[in-house]
Amino acid sequence: MKKLLLIISIFLFSINVYADDLEISAPSAILMEASTGKVLFEKNANEPLSPASMTKMMTLLITMENVDNGVIKLSDKVTVSKNASDMGGSQVYLEEGAQYTLEEIIKAVCIASGNDAAVVLAETIGGNVESFVNMMNKKAKELGLSETNFVNPYGLDADGHQSSAKDMAKIARELLKHENILKYTSIYEDHLQKKDGTSLWMVNTNKLVRFYNGVDGLKTGFTDKAGYCMTATGMWNDLRLIAVVMKEESSDNRNKDITAMLNYGKSNYKIKKVLRSNKPIGKLKISLGENKTSDVYLKEDVSYLYKSNDKIPKYTYKVKTNKVTAPLKKGSMIGKAKIYEDNKYKETRTIIINKDIKKCSFLTLFKRILGISVSGTY
Repeated sequence: MKKLLLIISIFLFSINVYADDLEISAPSAILMEASTGKVLFEKNANEPLSPASMTKMMTLLITMENVDNGVIKLSDKVTVSKNASDMGGSQVYLEEGAQYTLEEIIKAVCIASGNDAAVVLAETIGGNVESFVNMMNKKAKELGLSETNFVNPYGLDADGHQSSAKDMAKIARELLKHENILKYTSIYEDHLQKKDGTSLWMVNTNKLVRFYNGVDGLKTGFTDKAGYCMTATGMWNDLRLIAVVMKEESSDNRNKDITAMLNYGKSNYKIKKVLRSNKPIGKLKISLGENKTSDVYLKEDVSYLYKSNDKIPKYTYKVKTNKVTAPLKKGSMIGKAKIYEDNKYKETRTIIINKDIKKCSFLTLFKRILGISVSGTY
């Protein structure tokens, strides 16, 4: 019956919604467009409140940074401590001493919101929970989160543990830069294979993943103090929205308000991806490199947000690269791209290389000087 009511609720609210009609029951809420960070709607979005398990977005962010930076692999085995296995609240009942892959633990956090799994991540990355919490707060400062302070990595109520809807949206936006996270947050149900031969059925606490087409994350939360909370995200025709509600009275209100904000964003805005960071934007000559040239890329997508009835301008760009000498590290800044809107300068973006460039050997250099053919890519 609850599933039926949820489907009906989403159907009823899947209509055009305008700002003047947008009534949100949550005491605090925000709707943000992910690529630009532009706030499309907010209500008391800077009010510090208990974030409950939305806290785990920061835990996942630090974990995914370590994965993407090569500090740890998804396939690495991690061990469950007594501290983790003794965690209360929402949990996946991890056994002390049991080993799982890091990926299994990430899934347990994303789908089932396991507090015990969050502790495993904290102890694996930080060495212990206290050190990991320090990492969380350091990251919060780096992101400019003025209303956020973490006391634990899972979100149970504690003195001084707080955040705001706007800060939660900013954390979500940063987490979404690690696109692999959506592979886990978009799963509605899965099984965690336990080490005693049994399996635990995990069902996503974010029901919109199943019942709202396009939603693929991110994190719900609930405690008596925090009420019902949610950070949800989804993409429609390159428009990725982030919606946050805090301190709702019920899960139905939580779903209803998130749905209303997403419908409002979809109905009234569109995104134009002018340039994509995964496509080459030019060539770079590399002095003393194994390869004489390399493709160059934008550090981030270039996207602009418009109202649905706006006319899209024409965009062009000019690339200027620096003189560089090998070796070079992946991600090195090697130039700028100037973006023009209807032939008028709009902004400048950073250009990088997306792979390591090694210095050529003395023999290769000698052959080049002599004009002798050398195998490789030029």
